[in-house]
Amino acid sequence: MGDIRFDNRVAIVTGAGVGLGRSHALGLAQRGAKVVINDLGVARDGSGQSSDAALSVVAEIEAMGGEAFAHGADVSDEDAVKDMVAQTMERWGRIDIAVNNAGILMDKTFAKMEMSAFRKVVDVHLIGSANVCHACWPIMREQKYGRVALTTSASGMYGNFGQSNYGAAKAAMLGLMNVLHMEGARDNIRVNTLAPTAATRMTADLLPQTAQELLAPETITPGLLYLVSEDAPSQVILGAGAGSFAQTRIYETIGITLEDGDNTPETVAARWSDITDPTDQEQIPDAFGQTKKYALNAAKARGLKLDW
Repeated sequence: MGDIRFDNRVAIVTGAGVGLGRSHALGLAQRGAKVVINDLGVARDGSGQSSDAALSVVAEIEAMGGEAFAHGADVSDEDAVKDMVAQTMERWGRIDIAVNNAGILMDKTFAKMEMSAFRKVVDVHLIGSANVCHACWPIMREQKYGRVALTTSASGMYGNFGQSNYGAAKAAMLGLMNVLHMEGARDNIRVNTLAPTAATRMTADLLPQTAQELLAPETITPGLLYLVSEDAPSQVILGAGAGSFAQTRIYETIGITLEDGDNTPETVAARWSDITDPTDQEQIPDAFGQTKKYALNAAKARGLKLDW
C-alpha cells in the first residue's frame, strides 16, 4: 500500500485550534491537504471566544509550506457554518473532507443539570456535526467524492457518570453515521466515526500525568487520517488512544420468538438467559434488517412462509 496523501484535497476540521482538532488539521496539512481551521475559541464549557488558537494553527501550517485559513463559526449556528462552507468554496472550489471534532463539556449529574446545559452540549456536538455535514453534503454529492468523520466517545457508547448531555450527544453520532453512510454510498461519500481517548484540555483534570503523556492527541490522528483517506472504509466506529486502535461493533443476540399464547412478561423473564445468550450473535445491516429478522422468525414459528 502506498503513502496516504491528501494532495489537492480540501478539508474542514472543526474545533481545530487545540487538542485533537489541531492534531488532525496538522496531520492533513502535512500530507498535502488544504485545511479550514474552524474554532470558535471558547473554553471547554463553551464560554468566551477568541481566534488566537485557530490563527496559531494556520501559522503552523503555513510555516510548513501548506495552505490554511481560519474561520470562527459556531458549529451550532447553521448560518455561520454555511458562511464557512461558502468561503471555502470561494477560495478553493471544493470540499473533500469534513472532520467533525468540535465539542464542549458541561458536566453535572442529571438531577442537578439544567436542561439549558443539556441542550447546549447536544447543540454543539450533534446539531453542530449535522450542520457541517448538511452544508457540505450537496458539494460532495456533486463531486461524487466525500469523506466525513464524526466523533463519538466512550461516554456515549458505554456511559460516564455526570455526562448525560455529552453521552447522549456522542451516542447520537452512531445513528447519524449509519444513515449518512447509506445515503452517501452511491455518490462515493464515506462516513466513519472516531471514538478517541486522548489527553486534551477536556480530560486534563481526569488523567494522571503519565497517562496524559501516553494518550497524546498525535497518537490518535493516524487513525483519523485513514478514515478520511481515498481508500477509507465506511460505517466504521474506530476506537483510538495511545497508539491502540480497535473497531467497535453493535451486535444483536439471536434471541427467541414467542408465540401468541406465551408472549407474556412472565415468559420474557423466564427466558431472559436465552434472550441474552451471546452465542451466534450477529450484526444487523440496517433497521429493516431487524424488522425482517423478527418477521421471519415469527413466520417460521407459526409454520407460515414469507417471500423475502
